[in-house]
Amino acid sequence: MTELLRRMKCASKPDKRVILIGAPGSGKGTQSPVIKDEYCLCHLATGDMLRAAVAAKTPLGVKAKEAMEKGELVSDDLVVGIIDEALKKPSCQKGFILDGFPRTVTQAQKLDEMLEKRGIKIDKVLDFAIDDAILEERITGRWIHPSSGRSYHTKFAPPKTPGVDDITGEPLIQRKDDTAAVLKSRLEAFHKQTEPVIDYYTKKGVVAQLSAAKPPKEVTSEVLKVLSS
Repeated sequence: MTELLRRMKCASKPDKRVILIGAPGSGKGTQSPVIKDEYCLCHLATGDMLRAAVAAKTPLGVKAKEAMEKGELVSDDLVVGIIDEALKKPSCQKGFILDGFPRTVTQAQKLDEMLEKRGIKIDKVLDFAIDDAILEERITGRWIHPSSGRSYHTKFAPPKTPGVDDITGEPLIQRKDDTAAVLKSRLEAFHKQTEPVIDYYTKKGVVAQLSAAKPPKEVTSEVLKVLSS
């Protein structure tokens, strides 16, 4: 019954093909499920898709596995091929959200060529714009209680006693990826790689810049406003 209601709701929704671009900590992961549910889209995370294709031993998955075993990067054509295959699934009928791809202008061009063959194109690129200093504060303030997975934030959700889990009194740790030095190199790579991609789509008139520093609910309403226009 719920599936029937979902289908009826989805039937009236416009098709949408959306790309999310944003630095680590910019909130893409929070907004993605909201967009997916609101517009009945499928969520295409290229890393997960590659792993699934390898596990399912699809022809493209076999090729991807060969590249990975040699320690090579999986080619752009292969990734685009895996996206192309995914678009045949019924869940992608109304469109998709692409997250983590394209990362380069070449990838964007190859993606556009593939979509063109299907007679479709990217409708919107959501640029989660946020100051690096805010990201640094969001990410480097994260502390984790390893055995329970409870997370704290020195500024936004601090533990009762600094460095100690509220419930067990055990010490908290910081993930290796959450240090300022690691974040700095991730952000540098992100800007260098993706700014040209944003320029590429800006020329096509499909980029919407979001103020990703706002609270999540405000970002959500901004996202939905942009997508309904």
